[in-house]
Amino acid sequence: MLKVKQGDLDKLGLLFERYNRRLFHFFYRLTHRRDVSEDLVQGVFERILKHRNTYTENGAFSAWIFQIARNLQIDHYRKNQKYQLTAQEVNWNQMEGAPGELPSMEEADTDMALLQQALSQLDNTKRQTLVLSRFEGFKYKEIAEIMDCSESAVKVRVYRALQELKVCMKELKRKNYD
Repeated sequence: MLKVKQGDLDKLGLLFERYNRRLFHFFYRLTHRRDVSEDLVQGVFERILKHRNTYTENGAFSAWIFQIARNLQIDHYRKNQKYQLTAQEVNWNQMEGAPGELPSMEEADTDMALLQQALSQLDNTKRQTLVLSRFEGFKYKEIAEIMDCSESAVKVRVYRALQELKVCMKELKRKNYD
């Protein structure tokens, strides 16, 4: 990134190769739409190019790029809040980070669908926090940098999001099995 900041824009292609897939998965887990996720990945690299002079070596580059991604997703979410995701629009099989193996594929598919429904019911901040910690593998300190908050705030958000997710899962299971 320092080379890009100094004007070597060819290095942006290398950064794209390293981060585009990870960013795509981050966005896809939040939006469940391939087209939107691809557009948001492009938007991240446009912002990197536009704001390359603001990059400092403080903290990890991955935290900086995901902070840009998070801000871009928030902007997108605010613009498109009216859009409601339906279960038919989600390609459950493409989601990574599925729960552990279950006795049958049918049960696994059902649980995965319920998990994704429950995740989509969380508010945007809680969903982002869980995606960053559980799917993207960021440490709480890195998430704090990305979300511009304290590490303890991240711990609380993860805890509360997991508690809310459990309640949502129980409710969805009850509705599906009644």
